[in-house]
Amino acid sequence: MKKKLSVIIPCYNSEKNIRSVIKKDIEIFEQLNIEEYEFILVNDCSPDNTWNIIKELSKKNPRIVAINLAKNTGQHGAIMAGFHYVSGDYVVVSDDDGQTQMEMIGAMIEKLEEGYDVVSTNWVNRGKRSVIRRIGTKLSDAVSKKFMDNPDDIVLSIFFLARRFVVDEMMQYQNPYPFILGLILQTTHNIGVVETAQLPRQSGSSGYSLKKLISLWMNGFTAFSIAPLRVASYIGGVSAFAGFAYGIYIIFRKLIVNDLASGWGSTVAIILFMSGIMLCVLGLIGEYVGRIYMCINNTPQYIIKEVSATVKEN
Repeated sequence: MKKKLSVIIPCYNSEKNIRSVIKKDIEIFEQLNIEEYEFILVNDCSPDNTWNIIKELSKKNPRIVAINLAKNTGQHGAIMAGFHYVSGDYVVVSDDDGQTQMEMIGAMIEKLEEGYDVVSTNWVNRGKRSVIRRIGTKLSDAVSKKFMDNPDDIVLSIFFLARRFVVDEMMQYQNPYPFILGLILQTTHNIGVVETAQLPRQSGSSGYSLKKLISLWMNGFTAFSIAPLRVASYIGGVSAFAGFAYGIYIIFRKLIVNDLASGWGSTVAIILFMSGIMLCVLGLIGEYVGRIYMCINNTPQYIIKEVSATVKEN
């Protein structure tokens, strides 16, 4: 392949995996005759020795750029940081745990050269995963399909290959809380899909807790769609109509049958129900307003502390 390939790998607690991941990927590129490539390794403020390891790798291999973030921004923020250092014609985003099957890169490139702007992977076998990760995946899929105009036949994952212009367009997004899959859909719907199996994790466990997964899910639908606000409006309208209809029913029954006993139970239940709906809607509006404030406040997506790369001699 004559075009240059840039590989972005966000790293978190990767000290036991990253060396073997890079070694394996290089071997795959050699087998596929991919001569022009580079790695952009982004340390997302890992508490372990990840930064020193990827820094060492960058000193030994001129094809590796190591980036150290000043604070943890999450996987999507780290990917955005990596985007700003790519020089390739094609950009692939991979994982640091060895689960992404880089052997599929040849098929992904062939698919891209059919005319697609982005090629994503559809996991046909994801192996054993925690309940939290399964819930997070379903929430992410629901966000993409319901709130971000994701075509029904398109499956997006964080292991994807994109043309350079797609990445350049995604980098125009300067606001906090980036959501990579949303940015892809905002840029193009010309997306191809290849099927692949997810390999077992080499070591360690996922860095996504339930809290982080919910935060990522919120990023998705509050940053790229106002559909949740419309849903809240629909819920409010339906609840108001139901309350009005129930009130009419109570009046007629009292006048005609007069068998209703006075009681606080139903009253309290209705008040709690309606109050809960109002608080949920207000909370959703507050989420949007808060993110608007963070954007106006110029909260950065990431902060780069240090960049390590071998200086190439002319």
